[in-house]
Amino acid sequence: MSLPPPNLIANARKAMAVLAHRDTPFIFNEWYVAAFGNEVTRQLLSRTLLGKRVVLYRSESGQAVALEDRCAHRSYPLSRGHLEGDVLVCGYHGFRYDTQGELINVPSQHNCPRGIGVREYPLFEQGLLLWIWLGDPALLGTRQPPRLDWIEMPDWECSSGYFHHPGNYVSMHENLMDLTHLSFLHASTIGTPDYASAPYELDLKEGHYKLMRNVVPTTLSPVWGKTTGLDGVNTAARIATSEFLSPALHQVSVTFYDSALVPDNRPEFHIRTAHILTPKTQGSLHYFIVHGRDFALDDKAIGEFMHEQLFAAFNEDVEGLGALESVIQEANEDSYEISVASDAPAIAMRRYLKKRADAEADEKLIATDRP
Repeated sequence: MSLPPPNLIANARKAMAVLAHRDTPFIFNEWYVAAFGNEVTRQLLSRTLLGKRVVLYRSESGQAVALEDRCAHRSYPLSRGHLEGDVLVCGYHGFRYDTQGELINVPSQHNCPRGIGVREYPLFEQGLLLWIWLGDPALLGTRQPPRLDWIEMPDWECSSGYFHHPGNYVSMHENLMDLTHLSFLHASTIGTPDYASAPYELDLKEGHYKLMRNVVPTTLSPVWGKTTGLDGVNTAARIATSEFLSPALHQVSVTFYDSALVPDNRPEFHIRTAHILTPKTQGSLHYFIVHGRDFALDDKAIGEFMHEQLFAAFNEDVEGLGALESVIQEANEDSYEISVASDAPAIAMRRYLKKRADAEADEKLIATDRP
C-alpha cells in the first residue's frame, strides 16, 4: 500500500500540532504525588519530579518535608547527607538546613549567611498519598489537591503499587482515556473481545474528560468473574467510567452485576482505580496506583488474587507504552498519526494539557520581561 496523499498527511500533522506530546513542557502549577506516605521516613529519599531533584524525609514529629535536593554551596545532593534531629546536614561540606530549607550553620565559619537556603516544597498528605506542589508559590492557594475519599472509607478495601514507567505521562493519560485497548493489549488479563466495540457516552468539560462504556451483556475476565461470583455468567454487565481529573490523576470506576436479574434484587460490585501520574523526565514517569473494592472486604485471598491479576495487566501497559515511547523517540519527518472517533476524549485532554503548558510558558516569559 502506498502512503496517503500529502494533503492528508499535512492535515494530520496540523491537527497534532495543537496537542500535548512527549516534548510539551510540564505543567508545574498543579498538585502531583511525590510518594506513597510510607515511603517517606527518617531515611533521606531522593526523587526526581517534573525534572526537579527533591529530597524527602520526616521530621522527628513525623511531619513530611520536601526540599530542593541541591546544596546552596556547591550543588551536592542533600539526599547524600544525613539527619541530625530535624537538621539536614550536607554530606560534602557539612552545611546544615532546617525543615524550611533555611541555611542555619556553616561549619567553616562562625557567622552563617542569612537569607540563603534551598527551596521548600509544600506537601499535603491524604491517606496513602503524599502530594507535592512544585509550581509558583504565589499560586499555591488557587488549586486544591485532588481528593479520593474512597481511599479512606472503611467500607472500601485498597491495595497499592508503583511502576517506574519508561514513557511519557501524556501517552499514559491517553492510554487510560481510550480503554478499547483492553481487548488487545490486555487480552490475556483483564480484557474481553467485546470491550472495544461496546457503546459509550462522552462528557467532555474543560479539564474534566469522562468516557462511560456499557459492556452488556458480557462474560467477565477471571479477575472480575472469580472475585464477584459472576464467573461464567454470560449476562454479566461491566459499566466502566474513565475520567481525566487532573494532569496528575486519572480514575477508572467500574460496576459489575448480572443483567439478567431484576435491578432491585441484584447485587452490585464496585471497583475504583486511581492512576496517579507524576512525570520524572520527558520520557519517564512515576506511576502510582491505588485500587479499591467495596466487596469481599475481609477476604484476603480475593484481595491478593485481584492485586496480582491487575498489576500484571498494569505491567502490560508499562511494557507496551515503553515500546511506544521508543517509536516516538525515533520519529522523523515522514511520521504522522491519525485519530478516530473513540479518540475524542483523549484529543480533548491533550488540547487541555497543551493549553495549560503554553499558558505557563507565556507567564514565565512575561515575568522575565518585567522590570
